[in-house]
Amino acid sequence: MTSVLFDDPGPRARRRIRIATVVAVLAGLVLVALAVRQFAISGELSAERWAPYGSWPMWRYLLGGLGGTALAAVLAIAIAMAAGLVLAFGRISRHAVVRAPARAYVEVVRVVPLLLLIYFAMFALPRYGLDLPLLWKLVLPIAVSRAAQFAEIFRSGFRSLEAGQGEAAAALGMRPSQSMRYVIFPQAIRRVVPALISQAAGVVKDTSLGIVVSYAELLQSGKVLAGYNRLLIQTYLIIALLYFAINYALSRLARAIDARQRLAGIEPVSSPSPARRGLGRIRSASVTSGGGPRRDRVRA
Repeated sequence: MTSVLFDDPGPRARRRIRIATVVAVLAGLVLVALAVRQFAISGELSAERWAPYGSWPMWRYLLGGLGGTALAAVLAIAIAMAAGLVLAFGRISRHAVVRAPARAYVEVVRVVPLLLLIYFAMFALPRYGLDLPLLWKLVLPIAVSRAAQFAEIFRSGFRSLEAGQGEAAAALGMRPSQSMRYVIFPQAIRRVVPALISQAAGVVKDTSLGIVVSYAELLQSGKVLAGYNRLLIQTYLIIALLYFAINYALSRLARAIDARQRLAGIEPVSSPSPARRGLGRIRSASVTSGGGPRRDRVRA
């Protein structure tokens, strides 16, 4: 079994990967030990420096920033998923006038840095009379950027289904739209759930760019708090642990769902770029309601 970009590693390659992993882990542990030693020498690990974070006001302020992160992430995910689903339908459309703009959006936006989109929302849009609130200066650029990623995930789910799914629906007299709604779409969504959760973790990390627009998310709140109490190392370590806990929980959830689907015989879609033959399978499933195949132009 091979991936789109490379073959699965053989025994020698796997051995080299294991050796490189061990070396990287050991190097990381050495760097962490050196950092802890330096913190201890400079007094950053003393109990007095950490005592303020045993009080509720400090945590209440940080949790307020965490709430801002959650709000921005939920809004960005909802908008990006909706837009990504529309783009995915556009990408698998049999009409070039629909397929071409959707493909252009995905190919262009995927290579544009998110920070550049945020700067556009901050400085370009106000010059044309559109000065968004701070929350939306963060949410909309993230949604615009992540919509392209979600579109490829959804399209991967559509392309991963066997041609027999659409053919069986057509044999029952379903139109192509009914086949997509009742047969293809539910199965495709189920397959891409782990990948969607992984993308959601990425969106949570993207919200840290709220510090650029001064939106009161977790990192911005930590910056303000560190400027107030002068506990820079302690504040940012706690913020790093909060981000780690959130993203680790999402990662574990995605892995658990992935493992459960594999046990149920469902092959999850984890890559946004499956083999091209899948698109041909979905398009070839568009048949007439009378049961006979229609001669669609298939590009796969």
